[in-house]
Amino acid sequence: MMQVYNSLSRTKEELRTIEPGHVNMYTCGPTVYNFAHIGNFRAYTFEDVLRRALIFNGLRVTQVMNLTDVDDKTIRGSLAAGVPLKAFTQPYIQAFFEDLKTLNIQPAEHYPAATDHIPEMIALIEKLFERGLAYKSEDGSVYFSVGKLPGYGKLAHLDRDNLRAGARVAQDEYEKESYGDFALWKGWDASDGDVGWDSPWGRGRPGWHLECSAMSMRYLGETFDLHTGGIDNLFPHHENEIAQAEGATGKPFVMYWMHCAHLRVNGEKMSKSLGNFFTLRDLVEKGWRGREIRTVLINGHYRQALNFTFDALDAARAALARVDECVDALEERAAGAAPAGNVPAWATGAHDAFAAAVNDDLNMPEAFAALFSLVRGCNSALRDGALGAADAAALLALFDRFDSVLGVIRFGRPVRSVAIPADIAALVAARAAARAAKDWAGSDRLRDELAAKGWEIRDSKEGQKLKKL
Repeated sequence: MMQVYNSLSRTKEELRTIEPGHVNMYTCGPTVYNFAHIGNFRAYTFEDVLRRALIFNGLRVTQVMNLTDVDDKTIRGSLAAGVPLKAFTQPYIQAFFEDLKTLNIQPAEHYPAATDHIPEMIALIEKLFERGLAYKSEDGSVYFSVGKLPGYGKLAHLDRDNLRAGARVAQDEYEKESYGDFALWKGWDASDGDVGWDSPWGRGRPGWHLECSAMSMRYLGETFDLHTGGIDNLFPHHENEIAQAEGATGKPFVMYWMHCAHLRVNGEKMSKSLGNFFTLRDLVEKGWRGREIRTVLINGHYRQALNFTFDALDAARAALARVDECVDALEERAAGAAPAGNVPAWATGAHDAFAAAVNDDLNMPEAFAALFSLVRGCNSALRDGALGAADAAALLALFDRFDSVLGVIRFGRPVRSVAIPADIAALVAARAAARAAKDWAGSDRLRDELAAKGWEIRDSKEGQKLKKL
């Protein structure tokens, strides 16, 4: 079984599900006030690899990813744009789903939007009132009384002696130093424009923290297996989710919490002022493919900060080319044959190393090392003529097994076995002539011209190899 690091206990634990064979998982989704940036996608690709790893281990997964379409940021954005909240957020929701496809992120079973679940949120607040954990302020807002809940702060390991019960924090997102009673329901004021819902406490809208507690329990039950997100969400957001859920039900909320570390760009915090702030779409416009970006985002341990660089994208492109060459050669050797009943011992060893890495708290650097051990073994066996068609087919099935977790081998591979147009063939011949004449500048120019026309050319011992992108 998988070992995962539980942020609640701060130890690595064996993952044991409430319902045998089935994982209920909640993953924090986007706040849809802008296009998601690559820091966001570091979390979403981590959560995708986790989902795939669970399925790799034979588990059924029910995943919920929320869409935060009402909070301080979305309201400010809609007012600035002069459009209704739904009209403002919908294009960003659509863009988010398009970006998920670009990165080959598997769809969750449920994508609840906060504005569609206001009744559940009001009902949750009513339970907190019944248990004496909520109170109404003079401005019509409702707050959670942190001092009245034993165990508040257990996820973030807060010093309860320093909790400032009664000191109210109205904004949705705040720093650790600001901890105190937090808003469950924010009373309407002019800064909200036309955004608001009627409630027993007056017109207003839910606090950000409340949204996730209500929606996760709506789809997964009052106690479920696994909750994930970025480390920046551990406090206050996830801490407050626990308080709301456990305060209302008296039951444990989540059994395992998993958090991924921050993403940095060129060793620095991502910032527009530093010129290192990128959305996924920015990188695609610069010519990078989704599989290369995905490879960089997942090829690091999720609990360690990830340094995102263009050199890393170059390295990912080269590494994927090695995998493509190996898979292409196996496909040629297999020629559509049925897989053999087993694979060579060196391939079994690579698979065992891959599975062990995946199950060791998603140790993806070691998982990628196992992948390239498999590539080296295949290349050596192919050179030695040691693989029959059925053997090659069995190894291809093993690559597919690896790819069920990685999502980068089959996804976005260059198209093989296509007719080469005459103008492309002429460019290839011209480049061969340039290389024979040691005209490296001309060779590079022709390579770039081919790339601009949608063809990739690589040099090998056997000569130039061409692939349609």
